[in-house]
Amino acid sequence: MSDNGTVQSVERAFDVLEALASHGGEAGLSEIAARTRLPYGTIHRLLRTLLSRGYVRQESDKRYALGGGLVRLGGVAERMVGAWAQPYLARMVELSGETANLAVLEGDFIVYVAQASSPRRLRMFAEVGRRLLPHSTAVGKVLLADRAASEAVALFERTGMPRKTANTITTPAAMLAELDRVRAQGYALDLGEEELGVHCLAVPVHDGARVVAAMSVSGPAERIDALDREELSQGMRKIALAFGTELAPRV
Repeated sequence: MSDNGTVQSVERAFDVLEALASHGGEAGLSEIAARTRLPYGTIHRLLRTLLSRGYVRQESDKRYALGGGLVRLGGVAERMVGAWAQPYLARMVELSGETANLAVLEGDFIVYVAQASSPRRLRMFAEVGRRLLPHSTAVGKVLLADRAASEAVALFERTGMPRKTANTITTPAAMLAELDRVRAQGYALDLGEEELGVHCLAVPVHDGARVVAAMSVSGPAERIDALDREELSQGMRKIALAFGTELAPRV
């Protein structure tokens, strides 16, 4: 048992899984050790257990990767979180008049896990389950802003930061500067960077320990630009804070 009454071995197992996730789902033993600061012997014992349960697999090059056992858990968890998010997303629709989304970071991609549609005839639609690279989306910027710069750069090197529109940020240096702005102002923008004519504003969902998701509103550029950005982001942050409180660990 640890000092706070939790089971230390379980905490360390989750540290290993989160280390793999932070490296895009796959990492070597030295990378896991650097991330977790655990002894190699401890990591080996944890990995053997996780391998036996299917939550980790070992590749032919001896690197470790997140295993298929997590897919079952993740799918159920995403559906539950999506259901919990609906009342909060509905409040964001009321606040903005536009479609609201909830997204999480899975490996190198952001995934939309819930949505509440705008009542307007012309509205944006992001299919639940859709996967996009984070550099061209407001939700992706919010999620990356909570990570270390080295982790963000490693992700950009893996994805290549493809240009989606003329507005897409496509260099790590420019995106790191953008992430600094996101951290300073508390929200992120997508100004036609994923799709021309569509603008988005996203805020983080914090569970008290870290940013676990992002909530956004999106719509036609002229309608989003007509909203008071500071007032909108402030209202969205209050809603996201309430949702994060619901997701916070209870001990």
